[in-house]
Amino acid sequence: MSIDKKRIEAVGAVIAPYVRVTPTLALSGADFGLPPFPLTLKLELLQHSGSFKARGAFANLLLRSLPAVGVAAASGGNHGAAVAYAAMRLGVRAKIFVPTVSSPAKVQQIRAYGADVTVVGERYADALAASENWVAETGALPVHAFDQPETVLGQGTLGMELAGQAPALDTVLVSVGGGGLIGGVAGWYAGDARVVGVEPELAPTLTEALKAGRPVDAPAGGIAADSLAPRRVGELMFPIARAHVARVVLVSDAAIRGAQDALWQTVRIAAEPGGAAALAALLSGAYVPEPGEQVGVVVCGGNSTAVDFGDR
Repeated sequence: MSIDKKRIEAVGAVIAPYVRVTPTLALSGADFGLPPFPLTLKLELLQHSGSFKARGAFANLLLRSLPAVGVAAASGGNHGAAVAYAAMRLGVRAKIFVPTVSSPAKVQQIRAYGADVTVVGERYADALAASENWVAETGALPVHAFDQPETVLGQGTLGMELAGQAPALDTVLVSVGGGGLIGGVAGWYAGDARVVGVEPELAPTLTEALKAGRPVDAPAGGIAADSLAPRRVGELMFPIARAHVARVVLVSDAAIRGAQDALWQTVRIAAEPGGAAALAALLSGAYVPEPGEQVGVVVCGGNSTAVDFGDR
């Protein structure tokens, strides 16, 4: 299944009654101590369940046949919360597997939505293996965090929405974990705007895949490990990235922390580490816009805790 405007628009129509149109905030680079280029923040942290993941979750549950046993998902936290939320809204049973690296706040959030939660292994890959075993045993519907057509199409509706809200953007900065979000956004823009991926230095999944010419295992660490460190990018998004992602830049954990602080101090937005990574590319100089370049930044998640953000 190709990821293109026509299919993203069709999915957008299906999930529209269940997801929020999240706002944008028009700023200037000067607000963050940078040159005064036009800067637009896409505030997707205000989406249901606290991240863009709700889009892909609803796309899966509304477009695929659901067995009586329900759905299963592996997640570092945000995808699990989104699937649990969508399942709660639609009256579907959900079993979510998360690793120990997941933030306690995210695990609590998943449980609050009524899902059955199993904490297993240290990283996302461990939770994914456990989820796959559960699916094989029970016949539950697997809802993959990033390597499923409905997931990527659902995330692509963010690109569709942003293009309507800020049609003059030259560049859109998107954080990368497994690649579902950037795959969907790049599939929507398809060259109409420059799409730039942003990854933590300690979890360079797409960077390593582009070097190797295919998805490969990469380090999976850093402060955004619960959202941006799945070990490797998805097979489905990789050809989209090769065709439509202009470049990928790396940011340090310190830069991500700095972006979190800057978002709070400047516009009182409390983003989680993964949600602040795209802005970190601008603030650290990993991505430097040309004079007058109109830049969009996706603030993709806000499921923070005191440890993540405010208590330091």
